[in-house]
Amino acid sequence: MSKFGAYLKTKSFRYNLIGAIATVIVVVLIAFYSLGSYTHHGDGIPVPKLKGEKIDHAMALLKEQGFGYKIDSVYVQDVEPGTIVEQDPDAGTNVKEGRVIYLTMVTLQAPNVALPDLDQSTYREAFATLSNYGLKVGDTTYRSDIARDRILEIRYGGVVIKTGYKLPKGSKVDLVLGDGEGASEVAIPELLNLDLDAARFAIKGAGLSIGTITYQGSITDSTNVVVTAQYPMHTDSTSKTSIGTRINLTVSQGAKTNAAPTN
Repeated sequence: MSKFGAYLKTKSFRYNLIGAIATVIVVVLIAFYSLGSYTHHGDGIPVPKLKGEKIDHAMALLKEQGFGYKIDSVYVQDVEPGTIVEQDPDAGTNVKEGRVIYLTMVTLQAPNVALPDLDQSTYREAFATLSNYGLKVGDTTYRSDIARDRILEIRYGGVVIKTGYKLPKGSKVDLVLGDGEGASEVAIPELLNLDLDAARFAIKGAGLSIGTITYQGSITDSTNVVVTAQYPMHTDSTSKTSIGTRINLTVSQGAKTNAAPTN
């Protein structure tokens, strides 16, 4: 056996080995605790609760406690502008003095949105569409119109606005709706010398109905038939009639003429 092998079995070697291991452990422990003491590990200032506070109060509080801060903004509907809605680090977290605290506040000015197209929409459809655009329904009033709850006008600040009008997100708009009753009377259309198809279209467009059609004389071309008389007819003394009134027509063959209606 070599001298080195014999030395490894001696008490002197064992004592030296144990001493070396102990020395390493002591050095590591001293370094660990010295580093913690040097960096003030575990020491710090708790971050104050800023969420829900006004931005001015939050900035003053952070400055008083020795913190820095950076501010971002976001639009949140129904939350008062200038209110803190997020903070990083969270409240109660221990941080070193001078640490930057990141704040998110509700913007002081809402972004503009364009009024969506609500033409021919019902109240329910308009309500859903406006909500999707971040707008609200204010007052609703009714006006004479055949269609019930149809959007007739949109007002903002008392002024009629049209599709595409820019207004702040979260704004309230007032709606003017049809009452479903419409006018009790409508103007009698003047149908003399119109071809039959045009007369039918005018009658329906006025909210009236087609009554009896009387064919006068020989009809050889049904595509060339014109109105020669109507009842009721538009006169100086009678210009309106009730909605749905039946209009009776007398028609004849041939080109349009300026002949006076026959009775």
